[in-house]
Amino acid sequence: MADKNSEFVCSSCAYTSGKWLGRCPNCGEWNTFVQVAHEKQPKKASKTSQSIKLHEITSETQDRFSTGMEEFDRVLGGGIVRGGLTLIGGDPGIGKSTLALVAMDGLIKARMQVLYVTGEESLQQLKLRASRLRVDGAMDALAETELDTILDVIEQNKPGVVVIDSIQTMESQTTSAPRGSVAQLKEITDRLMRFSKQNNVSFLIIGHVTKEGVIAGPKLLEHMVDTVLYFEGDRNTNFRILRAIKNSFGSTNEIGVFEMTEAGLAEIKNPSFLFLSDRQQPKEGAAVFASIEGSRALLVEIQSLVSQSYLAMPRRTAVGIDQTRLSMLVAVLDKRAGLSLGGQDIYINVVGGVSIDEPASDLCVVSALISSFKRKPLQPDAVFIGEVGLTGEIRAVGMMEKRLREAQKLGFKRAFVPDGSTKGIEVRGIETVPVKNIEALVQRLF
Repeated sequence: MADKNSEFVCSSCAYTSGKWLGRCPNCGEWNTFVQVAHEKQPKKASKTSQSIKLHEITSETQDRFSTGMEEFDRVLGGGIVRGGLTLIGGDPGIGKSTLALVAMDGLIKARMQVLYVTGEESLQQLKLRASRLRVDGAMDALAETELDTILDVIEQNKPGVVVIDSIQTMESQTTSAPRGSVAQLKEITDRLMRFSKQNNVSFLIIGHVTKEGVIAGPKLLEHMVDTVLYFEGDRNTNFRILRAIKNSFGSTNEIGVFEMTEAGLAEIKNPSFLFLSDRQQPKEGAAVFASIEGSRALLVEIQSLVSQSYLAMPRRTAVGIDQTRLSMLVAVLDKRAGLSLGGQDIYINVVGGVSIDEPASDLCVVSALISSFKRKPLQPDAVFIGEVGLTGEIRAVGMMEKRLREAQKLGFKRAFVPDGSTKGIEVRGIETVPVKNIEALVQRLF
């Protein structure tokens, strides 16, 4: 039984109880309760507050800080917001700390004071990494894990932006829970949030992820911060993608594309060209799709492989698109186009590690499947844009002109699009091929 100055907290979901329990009634996990002591703070007299009308609120002349990295600023919505709390998550070794260092270097070049707090490295190790990345040595650095000490240094130096690397290594003396536990993460994030709002200091927090790919700690952690970014990519390749999962000050549809080089992290300002750089000659089972990621058009290659299956249940594997949607498109091809795909193993991959979740990619996926099944390459200068319905019709999608202009800019000569979707749209240098349904597509592909 806990005394009056302590309680038991589930380390999995942060459920609290007055006594120890073998199984958490909230998440169902066993042996996850730890005793957490808390000091009862004397109540202070609440200060009087008054409401104010929105039009009476005066904003600062500079509400955002540009890092000088267009890709990073685009995902944030234009730059780091003054007094904002941004959380960056990603797999170990993916480049989260490198991204933070390069972004802070851009702020230093803009003559802004920055503090980099590291709890995972010594100052000498941080210096070695900064030298390799050619980061300006004017950045303030602090190797510390105790939150009160960190906040005291911030109050003395008054930086505009502070990097916390990483939040799982920090600890607060106000709770006796072990470092990295749910109780510590909640306490630290809450104090950082209140400090940032009261002092107009922007925090860039780096967080670890679990084996499931989510940020370690309670889900409440993501709800407490203003912005949640995920840094994704395969460690065996050089490409990295930064996307926003939550953004209180901008869109969550934007992505930033980077390349990890020997000299550090480099921006890819034309990712369409990057993802299509290997298209030297026609290949069967490969088609190009013009997607929309936030405010930009992005051309990616979708590859498919259809082969005879020797299993009782043929494989359906999709990387970069929804597997349920792939199963639906295979059924439509079987029913409406007469392609016998029931006994075939089917694999779909979006080149470059990009994930596509818009239905406009259906026409491209279907075309790639038909090409692989018939063993005939598609036209190398064609893009495919359109949604496929269950009855086999090709449905119109939005932002068609922007997609076509991006395709034309990269040298594509024709675009397979839904019938009637380009009415009133004229993009010179690219021919549109209207298709009404799956049957018409099969006839016009080759």
